[in-house]
Amino acid sequence: MNELKMIDERELLGKQFRVYGNFENPLFLAKDVAEWIEHNKPNELIANVDDTEKLKAIISHSGQNREMWFLTEDGLYEVLMLSRKPIAKEFKKEVKKILKTIRKNGMYVVDDLLDNPDLAIQAFTKLKEEREKRKELEIKLEEDKPKVLFADSVSASKTSVLVGELAKLLKQNGIDIGQNRLFEQLRNLGYLIQKKGSSFNMPTQRSMELKLFEIKETTISQPNGEIRIQKTPKVTGKGQQYFINLFLKNKIA
Repeated sequence: MNELKMIDERELLGKQFRVYGNFENPLFLAKDVAEWIEHNKPNELIANVDDTEKLKAIISHSGQNREMWFLTEDGLYEVLMLSRKPIAKEFKKEVKKILKTIRKNGMYVVDDLLDNPDLAIQAFTKLKEEREKRKELEIKLEEDKPKVLFADSVSASKTSVLVGELAKLLKQNGIDIGQNRLFEQLRNLGYLIQKKGSSFNMPTQRSMELKLFEIKETTISQPNGEIRIQKTPKVTGKGQQYFINLFLKNKIA
């Protein structure tokens, strides 16, 4: 079992406040929580918490590695809510405030930081970088949103389309490709049969098993009275989503 790392430590409402793990899934030492609310029986406190909201982990305590009980964020709130001590309500309010601020800004500003110019510059530089990265990600997600929404919608569609129509859909999603080029790419990628003959440009066994295509059969009457069956590959709703995602992801054109 790996040692659990402490990620934050401060004084809160006159008590020692420590956070372990990470700020997305923080853990709190049950012994600390018991001290916050003046509960003199930590084991009893732990016993009243749901099994999914507590766990044992190893930490360095008094110079030794020891296995200790921890509460999840929900487990902590559960204990504080059940406590009759006035400080429990205040602790819950302050913990939520601290975690919310850190998750939003990547840090929690305290007076010590503001009183140390060098430390403040370092911290705010890091915050600026994190915000810029987040902004870039938000812009990219917004740009990709129409493509994702479109791909999701065609997945649920029961309407199959011709390969030429799929080429138009790909163009609408930023992939510059025409019908003939798309046929060629689908053959090269193994989705359509390459061998010349009656099966040329028909879906491969793999494509049919993946339900990416269906074959439309049309009966054509010849002038001499003969009947000919014409087969045309059509891309299913699932296939449209599959190929749009494939071409966008791999920048195929």
